[in-house]
Amino acid sequence: MDSSGRESADRWFRAVRPISNPNIRLVCFAHAGGAASFFRSWAGLVPDGVEIVAVRYPGREDRLLDPPAETMAELVEPLVRECSRFSDAPLVFFGHSMGASVAHEVAVRLQAECGVTLSALAVSGRAAPGRESARGLAEAGDLQLVEEVGLLGGTATGIFDDAGLRELILPAIRADYRLIERYRAPEVENAMVNAPIYAYYGSQDAELSEDSMESWSAVTRAGFAARAFDGGHFYLVEHAEAVLRDLFSRIDSAVKV
Repeated sequence: MDSSGRESADRWFRAVRPISNPNIRLVCFAHAGGAASFFRSWAGLVPDGVEIVAVRYPGREDRLLDPPAETMAELVEPLVRECSRFSDAPLVFFGHSMGASVAHEVAVRLQAECGVTLSALAVSGRAAPGRESARGLAEAGDLQLVEEVGLLGGTATGIFDDAGLRELILPAIRADYRLIERYRAPEVENAMVNAPIYAYYGSQDAELSEDSMESWSAVTRAGFAARAFDGGHFYLVEHAEAVLRDLFSRIDSAVKV
């Protein structure tokens, strides 16, 4: 990768666990309102030789001054371009909540436009394409948005007590909800991936059901498995180690990890 490509990649990805010659690269996509830092604790939870990079969504953290994406296409297009440059190691995607839909869209377009097939697509806390439910928060007032985000968990709601921080953070959260609530998943025939899909969710997540997660099996031409963990929408915070252990136990044995 030349210097301009490296600069562009650094803009879109944070190296959570950099490896000079990785056996596999795990690319992580955060939830609505989330950021690359959500995955900072994962560095010690994967097998040797696995590099972890987390997507830097615009409009937050070190990209705070970049306008957040307003549509799925706007977010996905540059990510397809950047992920297509990861040619030195097999790719695994992991997306939680909104990030599951983003990861799936990137995987579909990488396959169709670049001839790149993932080693695995892991989706978490998000129903299969066409089965998603909307929370109707895109146009919610600030107080309702803060309350709903708090109910989901995963965000330290105390940060919203500071009016200045609230003013900085809420626009990206609102933009994410607008993006995901306007998003229409492709029909099944246009949503297929050649990679196996592994689906994870919290058994007490009120927005999901076993059936809605099992339905991810309809958009893969390879293997599929689903597993529930105790907890709600952000079960992943507590169970990250177990989820990653399960994921890497399932990855094709042809990929050395």
